[in-house]
Amino acid sequence: MSAIDDKTMIELQAAAFRRLVEHLRARTDVQNIDLMNLAGFCRNCLSNWLQDAADARGLPMSKGESRELVYGMPFEQWKSLHQREATLEQKAAFAKANPNH
Repeated sequence: MSAIDDKTMIELQAAAFRRLVEHLRARTDVQNIDLMNLAGFCRNCLSNWLQDAADARGLPMSKGESRELVYGMPFEQWKSLHQREATLEQKAAFAKANPNH
């Protein structure tokens, strides 16, 4: 890995991030609560991390803007099209996996 310069590494990481976002946009069947229960992060986490990165560089980015970059549409629109009510089992698994959330 030492043969890869910093600029190229950042480009590779950015490409991997874009591919992850594209994958999550395509997999609307996978609910955020499922991601949280299995991986400990979800689309909202990604959008928060994106907003944090913008804030760290002094760039203006609202929560809505960061979510739209991840979801590919306004968050409320995505919710109305794709989000289902979490089941009792999903909620229980979330509470167990994320006790401080």
